[in-house]
Amino acid sequence: MSANVIWQEVTLDRARRWEALGQQGATVWFTGLPGAGKTTVATAVEARLIDAGRSAYRLDGDNLRHGLCSDLGFSKGDREINVGRVGEMALLFADAGTVALVALVSPYTDCRQKVRALHERDGLPFLEVFVNTPAEECARRDPKGLYARANNGSLSGMTGVDAPYEEPRAPEVELTPEMDVDAAVALVLAALDERPT
Repeated sequence: MSANVIWQEVTLDRARRWEALGQQGATVWFTGLPGAGKTTVATAVEARLIDAGRSAYRLDGDNLRHGLCSDLGFSKGDREINVGRVGEMALLFADAGTVALVALVSPYTDCRQKVRALHERDGLPFLEVFVNTPAEECARRDPKGLYARANNGSLSGMTGVDAPYEEPRAPEVELTPEMDVDAAVALVLAALDERPT
């Protein structure tokens, strides 16, 4: 924390905000290998929530690296900072009454657990969604050409190739490749609606 910074107490409490908005905030954290389908499902969930009149916003890992996290690389330390920043931002969205839909590889268990702990500390719902697509299928899809570059040696530190991915131990939702997008969305929305408040 920087010197000369003082926490400003909230005068408008969460209960009043959420009651006025007619909805509660939450964070839905999509994790999985590059090319697993995180963004695809998060985008579809966002559309369903918005169409139902609920405030939702997708925080996409690639998009955030164009701005908020543009100063970070892909070392282990930078990946940890990236997850921490995005987690703090998702927390603010959730507190404001929006459903934050985070689509981020977030390869390390301890980083994801820290984000969960932040939400639990502040009494905000956090759902981890493991998009469990095997590396072979992700490499077959390879929408950004990353696996091809990693396999020909022009890209190093690729999660799932030469950098680790630690699978979630107990995600609230697990999505597998045989599910179509509608089925995946239905599972996520059901888990979101069943979350404790």
